[in-house]
Amino acid sequence: MTDKIMAITALVTMIVFLAVVAVFVPDIDLILVIVLVTAMVIYDFWKSLRN
Repeated sequence: MTDKIMAITALVTMIVFLAVVAVFVPDIDLILVIVLVTAMVIYDFWKSLRN
């Protein structure tokens, strides 16, 4: 259970950090990369939770 809490904390921290970067550096290419990477991380997290 602790590993899931730590994983959720890490996921939320990464999303908040990347959102701050996207807000302060509003370049469309950077935002697209951030969205793509975040989507991949959420997908990987979801798949690992189901196992």
